[in-house]
Amino acid sequence: MTPDNKKMWEELGIDMKPHDVLMGALGPIYKEIYLSQQNRPAGMGFFDFVVGDIHGIRVQELREHAKKGGKVVATYCVFVPEEMVWAAGAIPVGLCAGTQFSIPIAESVLPRNTCALIKSSFGFKLGRICPYVQVSHLIVGETTCDGKKKMYEILGQYQPVYVMDVPNKKTRQGRELWLSEVMAFKEVIEKLTGNNITAENINQSIDMVNSRRKALQRLNNLRKANPVPVSGKDALLVTQVSFYDDAKRCIQMVNTLCDELEKRVAAGQGVAPTNAPRILISGSSMAIPNWKLHHIIETSGAVVVCEESCTGTRFFTDMVKPSGSTIEAEIRAIADRYINIHCACFTPNDERMDDVVRLAKEYKADGVIHYNLQFCHTYANEAVKIEKRLEKEGIPLLRIETDYSDEDAGKLKTRIEAFLEMIRK
Repeated sequence: MTPDNKKMWEELGIDMKPHDVLMGALGPIYKEIYLSQQNRPAGMGFFDFVVGDIHGIRVQELREHAKKGGKVVATYCVFVPEEMVWAAGAIPVGLCAGTQFSIPIAESVLPRNTCALIKSSFGFKLGRICPYVQVSHLIVGETTCDGKKKMYEILGQYQPVYVMDVPNKKTRQGRELWLSEVMAFKEVIEKLTGNNITAENINQSIDMVNSRRKALQRLNNLRKANPVPVSGKDALLVTQVSFYDDAKRCIQMVNTLCDELEKRVAAGQGVAPTNAPRILISGSSMAIPNWKLHHIIETSGAVVVCEESCTGTRFFTDMVKPSGSTIEAEIRAIADRYINIHCACFTPNDERMDDVVRLAKEYKADGVIHYNLQFCHTYANEAVKIEKRLEKEGIPLLRIETDYSDEDAGKLKTRIEAFLEMIRK
C-alpha cells in the first residue's frame, strides 16, 4: 500500500479496515494459483502487475479522468454496448466480483439464496470496499436475470443506476425493442457526459473495441494448439483484466503476449503434456478473483482450452460490422452485434447449444465441464438441454454447481479427477 493509494481510497470513501483485509488476502491466493505455475509465458508479467496493483494505478487513471470532467460508467454485463460509452468521452469499467469476501456483507440486505456473483458485487458497494464502484458516476444494469433486476433496484438507493431492457426472444419484435434500448442508452450517456455521440467518434470507438476483440480472439485461437502454449488460468485472467483495463493498453499487451505464444506454438512448447485432457468450460461467468474451477482442473492434470461464457467467447467473438457513415446505421450495427450474444437469458437458445458443440470440436476438447453458479436458475435449467445435446454428439460432460467459497473444493476435485480418468480411457 503506497501513501498515495491510501489517500485516494480514503477520499473515495473506502472502508479501509475490510479493504486492507481483502488486499492482504489476495496476494497469497494469487501467488498460490498463478505464480506457482511452471513455464509461464513472460508476457503474463504485465497481467501479474495489474492484479498486484488492482486497486491502484487503474483507479488513479479513472480518477484523473473524472477530475478533468470525464465520466466513469460501470457495468455488470457484456450486453452494455461499451462503444457508446467510449464515443461519449466516458470510460467503461466492469464491476462483477468473484470473491466470497463481500458476500456476508451483501447477505445483510439480499436473500441468501441469491447467486454469488450478485451478492459479491452488491457487497462491494454496500461495504464500500471497491474503488471502481466508488469512482463511477453511473452504474448500468440489464435485465438478463431476475436476481440482477431486483438487485439493481436496491443498488439504486446507494448510487445512480440505469437499467437496459434485454428482450427474452430474438424475434423481429425483440430486436426492435433492443434497438430502441440502445438508442435510449445513447441519450442517457450523452446527458451524463454532456457530449454528443457522432458518427465519427462512434466509428473510432467501434474500431478500438473491435481491435480488442481481435486481440482476444487471437489469444484464444492459439489455445487450439497441442501442446497448449498458455494455461487456461492465464487466458482467463487476460480476459478478466480486459474488462477494466485501458482498452488501447490491453490491445497492445495481449498482442505482445500472442507474439510470444506464436513462437511457443512453432517450437512445440506448451504448459501441459500433449496427452493432457483438454477441457472446455461452458456456463456462468467468472469474475476476478474467481479462479477456483480452473485451478482445480489444471492441478488435476488437465488443461482448460476454452471458455464458452461471458468471461470467454461471448465477450469477444463477434465484431460490430461497419454500416456506413450515419449515426443511425452505426447504432443499428452495434445493436445487431450485442443481440447476437448467446446468453442463457434468451428463449429459445439453440444458438448456445450450437456454440458449445462447435467450440468443443474446434478446440479438440476431450470433455466439457458445465459450470453453474448456485442459484443461477437460467444456466441450471439450460444445462439440461446442453447435457442432452452433448450426449447426442458423443461429447463427455460433467455438470458442476458451486459458489465462491472453498468449502466444496475437495468434493469438486474428486469429481473432476474421476471425470478426467473417464475421458482418458
